[in-house]
Amino acid sequence: VLDVGCVTVTVPAMLGRLLSHKSTISYDACLSQLFFFHLLAGMDCFLLTAMAYDRLLAICQPLTYSTRMSQTVQRMLVAASLACAFTNALTHTVAMSTLNFCGPNEVNHFYCDLPQLFQLSCSSTQLNELLLFAVGFIMAGTPLVLIITAYSHVAAAVLRIRSVEGRKKAFSTCGSHLTVVCLFFGRGIFNYMRLGSEEASDKDKGVGVFNTVINP
Repeated sequence: VLDVGCVTVTVPAMLGRLLSHKSTISYDACLSQLFFFHLLAGMDCFLLTAMAYDRLLAICQPLTYSTRMSQTVQRMLVAASLACAFTNALTHTVAMSTLNFCGPNEVNHFYCDLPQLFQLSCSSTQLNELLLFAVGFIMAGTPLVLIITAYSHVAAAVLRIRSVEGRKKAFSTCGSHLTVVCLFFGRGIFNYMRLGSEEASDKDKGVGVFNTVINP
């Protein structure tokens, strides 16, 4: 659902502009797109962490898995992910609404995102960039630490399995999740942890296509 939402926020609008040759977007629509994109991507970030916890319980504590990962726990994890993502998205959207845009307001991207909008502002974006780094460190750093910790325990448990078939089964359970984690956090670090690099705008578009179309 999150991946479908992420595609819906960005791709239909992009295709509509390509077909109609009207490459314009209103200020309110731009902020709305920014909010929903960060809401869905942020929730994805926390759910990937919850999935790592799920793998940890399934492999390291299989006998108590059904009680530790009950439907109540699952709902709590989803609710916590939504709350954190909503706070993050709302914070960035409100902070962006305080900036002034004097023109020419040409977004060098196919959807509205923070780095490209920072480049258009005629007021200081220093506080916004500091906020992005601080919140980004929490949004990406904390989940990454938790995921690495979970998988270090998983790896130790898998290496204790004597049968080769058992090891293969355990690693195959984690392989797809680890692949998505690497792609998701890798593009996040590329997009948001190197602000002020205007010459990389074309690369940003390529990463944007990968993030909003290929990855989902």
